[in-house]
Amino acid sequence: MKATPRLSPLAVAALATAGTLTLTVDAAAPAQAATCNGYVGLTFDDGPSSSTPALLNALTQNGLRATMFNQGQYAAAYPARVKAQVDAGMWVGNHSYTHPHLTQQSQATIDSEISRTQQAVAAAGGGTPKLFRPPYGETNSTVKAVEAKYGLTEILWNVDSQDWNGASTDAIVAAAGRLTSGQVILMHDWSANSLAAIPRIAQGLAARGLCAGMISPQTGRAVAPTAAVPTGAAR
Repeated sequence: MKATPRLSPLAVAALATAGTLTLTVDAAAPAQAATCNGYVGLTFDDGPSSSTPALLNALTQNGLRATMFNQGQYAAAYPARVKAQVDAGMWVGNHSYTHPHLTQQSQATIDSEISRTQQAVAAAGGGTPKLFRPPYGETNSTVKAVEAKYGLTEILWNVDSQDWNGASTDAIVAAAGRLTSGQVILMHDWSANSLAAIPRIAQGLAARGLCAGMISPQTGRAVAPTAAVPTGAAR
């Protein structure tokens, strides 16, 4: 890419007045890049649902990206909402097919829960997930062995928003305020209070120089996104 020469304010004004300069301003990207002193992982479980469009709208309006841990049964039922997640710049993970207590299941059942979700998400246009969140955060050696079979990295959380337990919007905002660089917070696609908290979560992160990043399949920690948002492409 050819470098654009820097112009003084007076030169910019003169050229603009003469009609020889068209200015294209992308204020958000440089400002955001300059303030990202660390990254956190925002995660939303149990989608996609009827709440997904509003959630995606709130995230994008506030300049946030998140990892959506989808249930396979809902990805199969609402494929357009999975595609919408990807188109909005979100990452899609595997959260089992029917959300059972996996540690109480046979290896064959665990395999089915994970493999069917991999297929459902991919068929919906969400790409092949690289991240897996076991329902209820319950895991054991059998669950881990099946995850490894499908090349999945297990992702739990550092901060629990407690939105599933009726936490207020204020409490969810406060929980996000405890995140430090590299950490992951648990929230849910269907939570109205988490939805309401998003603008304040964005403000709180920005005030602390933190940005919403992707979760690394290598480390399980939040890191800088590897590339710009690829509209319509799976990440």
